[in-house]
Amino acid sequence: MTTTTHYETDFYQWTQQQAALLRQGEFNRVDLDFENIAEELESMGRSERDAVESYLANIIMHLLKWQYQPERRGTRWELSIDNGRYQVARKLRNNPSLKPKVSAMVVDEYPQARKNASRQTGLPLATFPEPCPFTVEQITDDYWPD
Repeated sequence: MTTTTHYETDFYQWTQQQAALLRQGEFNRVDLDFENIAEELESMGRSERDAVESYLANIIMHLLKWQYQPERRGTRWELSIDNGRYQVARKLRNNPSLKPKVSAMVVDEYPQARKNASRQTGLPLATFPEPCPFTVEQITDDYWPD
């Protein structure tokens, strides 16, 4: 069975074989699957970025709900915001090259967070401002809208 077949049919086994070959310094082996290794490395990087974006969108949505539905504030929203902030800080600590991208991520994620806040609160979409009303610092630090 070729390495490519293992990659396609038994990903876990493929990862173990490739890691063993790399650790042994077997860089000229024909069964070292450079193309798929490169693809998986890129995918791992995208996964880290996607996680930060997802946490940011969730924080923003809950901050919007916190600001525009103060009568419904509660522990669940607070915990969601706090957990999201913790996860973003942890991801950025472990992936510092993502820090300069956070502002663009906020811009990209805000429209969906806004739409989700509208759907979850039942408030019209127009209730929420079109540009994100929060700074990156407010989203990631200990800021709570009044």
